Amino acid sequence: MNRGSASPVRTVLMTADAVGGVWSYAVQLSERLARRGLSVVLATMGPAPTDGQRRALAALGIGHVHGDFRLEWMPGAAADRREAEDWLLDLERRHRPDIVHLNGYCHGAAPFAAPKLVVAHSCVLSWWHAVHGEVPPADWDGYGLAVSGGLREADAVVAPTAAFLELLEGLYGRLPHASVIHNGRGPDGFGPAHEKEPVILCAGRLWDQAKNIGSLDEIAPDLAWPVLVAGDDRAPDGRLVASSHLQALGRLDEATLARWMGRASVFVSPARYEPFGLAVLEAALSGCALVLGDIPSFRELWDDAALFVDPDDGKGLHDALNRIIRDAELRAKLAAAARGRGLSFPADRMADDTLALYRRLAASRRPVFAEAGPAALEAGG
Repeated sequence: MNRGSASPVRTVLMTADAVGGVWSYAVQLSERLARRGLSVVLATMGPAPTDGQRRALAALGIGHVHGDFRLEWMPGAAADRREAEDWLLDLERRHRPDIVHLNGYCHGAAPFAAPKLVVAHSCVLSWWHAVHGEVPPADWDGYGLAVSGGLREADAVVAPTAAFLELLEGLYGRLPHASVIHNGRGPDGFGPAHEKEPVILCAGRLWDQAKNIGSLDEIAPDLAWPVLVAGDDRAPDGRLVASSHLQALGRLDEATLARWMGRASVFVSPARYEPFGLAVLEAALSGCALVLGDIPSFRELWDDAALFVDPDDGKGLHDALNRIIRDAELRAKLAAAARGRGLSFPADRMADDTLALYRRLAASRRPVFAEAGPAALEAGG
């Protein structure tokens, strides 16, 4: 579609959660869209954003509302689904967005008046396959049906890598309106310290088997450098997951994690499953040499800019880390390659590609809110 035929997009209603990478993605994208003249209303569900997260949104001029509903993958979420849908539909009536951008699946089936974009960040069924190598138990059938319905009913679907889109289509069937838009990160706030330190850093939830941090705990005593881990050590069920040989930094805010990345010489992510991996991108921008799990999404993004190791090969991980510790020339070469590759995933391109998709979607729909009177709006448009 040529530029002249694109419809204007002024307001976006975007869902998010404050738990992990979805938050970073949503805030970064919203900030870049605001620079382009759009107004974004960020609607979070799940655990409420922290005071620090709220202050960051206010500083960026991003509107925010929070609904106390369980995220779609949480136990008991099905009981909240209809109430959460009603809340989102009410937000649409009040804010009249040109696009509804859903960073989750199930509400893709909701009867929004505006075009619906579902952006896929992760899903339990693909996570389960990657971690356990088998079909999830029947307890997850309802979740799978909700995800499938949201994907089918969305006007467009976006995945952060072609590898993850292939996973989704393998599980849920062909998605004819799907495309790939890589996540992006601005380099501001990320960069190598004046002198790198002899430490290895990893980041992720300690309880998440997909992150595979336990494999690092096993080999850490035999490494010449300490391994530091940044991430939540408390599982959703309240269980505390401790490590014996890793130096735990706990859950860090973005600025503190960026400082650690700037100091660390090596960043390791032996993940079994990662649809994109924003932490890897941030570490690359911070000048870390990368050691990554050999999975399709990481190969797509970081081939020739990292060392790759089979996530289930503890000895291979040990050998790769010791090799990079001992070989300063290799370490410097990998760090430079990673930073160069990281700069090829800018936040501005992510925003431009997303805005272009918004405009195509808006052009495909009659402007419901512009034509509807107050009574029609009150009735749902």
